[in-house]
Amino acid sequence: MKKPSLIDYLYASMFTALVAVSGYISIPVPFSPVPITAQSMAVMLTGCILNVRQSIMSMVTFLLLGTIGIPVFAGGRSGIGVLAGPTGGYLIGFLVAAIIISLLKGSANKIIRLGMANILGSIIIYIIGTSWLMFVTGTGLYEAIAIGVLPYIPGDLLKCFAATLVGYTVNNQLAYSNMNE
Repeated sequence: MKKPSLIDYLYASMFTALVAVSGYISIPVPFSPVPITAQSMAVMLTGCILNVRQSIMSMVTFLLLGTIGIPVFAGGRSGIGVLAGPTGGYLIGFLVAAIIISLLKGSANKIIRLGMANILGSIIIYIIGTSWLMFVTGTGLYEAIAIGVLPYIPGDLLKCFAATLVGYTVNNQLAYSNMNE
């Protein structure tokens, strides 16, 4: 495996910043410890636009920054306590989702493929996040789904749609600019 290039580092850092900044777009939900944020859309964009290596680098950097105390998690939170708390599974889900989306998109820029990858990425975030939410809070499956999944589905479908369109457009522009160099 070849070592990361400067481009890998630049793209990974840009998308780390995008995910971090999108956490400040945060709406607390009174009935759930999980806020509504733009971070899941930024994670989808990471997977849609970056290759697998860059996606891993970006999401691992994001998680490490938050863990060591840089306020990159939703609402400017940080620390190992956030990862160990009710929302920690969703954050770990971001890493897995970005990798899966990046793998599934492949090298072909097909809008349906990107859309399906984003939907699967959201499902992965829900599965990992809800499992951790159940573990940390001691809630049952149905309650965890009620507070950690159901209220977010409509917004996440919109985020999937938007990330798919943006990812598709950016990938087309990158492919076009690479052809004309």
